[in-house]
Amino acid sequence: MDLITILLGTVLVLNILLATAIIFLERRDVSSTWAWLMVLYFIPVFGFLLYLLLGRKLSKQKIFTWDKQIHVLLLEAVHTQKMELGNGALRKKDPLWQEYKELILMHLNNDQAVLAQKNQVEIFTDGREKFDALLKDLESAQHHIHLIYYIIRHDDLGKRLAEVLTRKAREGVQVRMIYDDLGSRRLSKKFIQQIREAGGEIEAFFPAVLPLINLRLNYRNHRKLVVIDGKTGYIGGFNIGNEYLGLNPRFGYWRDTHLRIQGDAVHQIQSRFILDWNQASHHDISYQDNYYPNPASAGEIGVQIVSSGPDSEWEQIKNGYIKMILSAKRYVYIQTPYFIPDHSLLDALRIACLSGIDVRIMIPNKPDHPFVYWATYSHVGDLLQAGGKIYIYENGFLHAKTIVVDGKIASVGSANIDMRSFRLNFEVNAFLYHAGIAQQLADIFQADMLQSTPLTWEDYLQRPYKIRFKESISRLLSPIL
Repeated sequence: MDLITILLGTVLVLNILLATAIIFLERRDVSSTWAWLMVLYFIPVFGFLLYLLLGRKLSKQKIFTWDKQIHVLLLEAVHTQKMELGNGALRKKDPLWQEYKELILMHLNNDQAVLAQKNQVEIFTDGREKFDALLKDLESAQHHIHLIYYIIRHDDLGKRLAEVLTRKAREGVQVRMIYDDLGSRRLSKKFIQQIREAGGEIEAFFPAVLPLINLRLNYRNHRKLVVIDGKTGYIGGFNIGNEYLGLNPRFGYWRDTHLRIQGDAVHQIQSRFILDWNQASHHDISYQDNYYPNPASAGEIGVQIVSSGPDSEWEQIKNGYIKMILSAKRYVYIQTPYFIPDHSLLDALRIACLSGIDVRIMIPNKPDHPFVYWATYSHVGDLLQAGGKIYIYENGFLHAKTIVVDGKIASVGSANIDMRSFRLNFEVNAFLYHAGIAQQLADIFQADMLQSTPLTWEDYLQRPYKIRFKESISRLLSPIL
């Protein structure tokens, strides 16, 4: 009995010390602080272990380090572009860029995200079309293939990818791949081994030091990037697996958004890959002309490649979303699988609604993560009350991460509208400044509305108490989901 009392007392003391550390030593968001205090209070032993695995803040030490030559060239480009924004030179190239110069400048200042000005962009919303195009581009690679995916499965699609990468590596093409250690936890050794034996290189992001023990478990690389010969880039929401082809009966058709880019924005995608590779690998990539060739295409679409992560001082992508929303004059269209905004983003959306802006949010009709789904359902009520419009996508699972404002600017990438994407995951988005491409994304949204069910404020008020209970619990935990 005395031993049990001592153990319980020890757990109580540890909980008090940990709670004290959360409140006084770590500068956390208030909502996250209360969520962790609830976990520690209601499940003291297991909650302590959860905090060790999921709650520890990532050190702000420099995780990603630039190759010196790449960084010098980048800083020169940032300086030049700031001057062009200041003296109005960008207005002569495209008045739209000058109209949104504050958004461009914010990304320049906080993420060194240069506005790439000469791009062609192709939009994919169907997995089969996206992967057919990707595999064809991979087959044409002559010098290098660079890939990052959060999830890679060794199923039929994964095997097709492995076969192409293995063959290209044997031909002498430099093949490098990063996979997330948690998202791709079921990736087989055979997949990795066959590519490595052919001469390719594969690395895991934040791998566990010991099996089942990873103190950086909560910080994941959620990016989905491909660079081929420094000329063609892919960025968006699709991972690698059969479900992204619509072959998983649980989800049915998989509705996502991905971009194929040719032009100088590929250089920015390349730099993002090199930063991630030099963190994950012991074989750093240094500057080579072959990684940054002169763009073969000369499109007219302006693109900024913006990254964010828990190592960042500012939440760059979230701030970009807010700036876009507050710039709206007519409408804001958002597609996201999860809608768990923090107070700042939710306030921006409510202000837009109350200002007469047509705010429309589209979410899926089925959960892939139940707690996240019910937290999403809870937050859409706040927007409905302010006059926003909510659409429930019915034709399978909606995984797109897209924002379109006024048919002029847009964002497509890996970042969801949730606190995990804003604070815990390493994400990357393309911010697009071009009326043509923004209108294409708006047209896609409107087409998806035909396969969606509107959720009205009256319908929302009539939801059963069972659902309200799930929402309440999920909303309390949403800061740490």
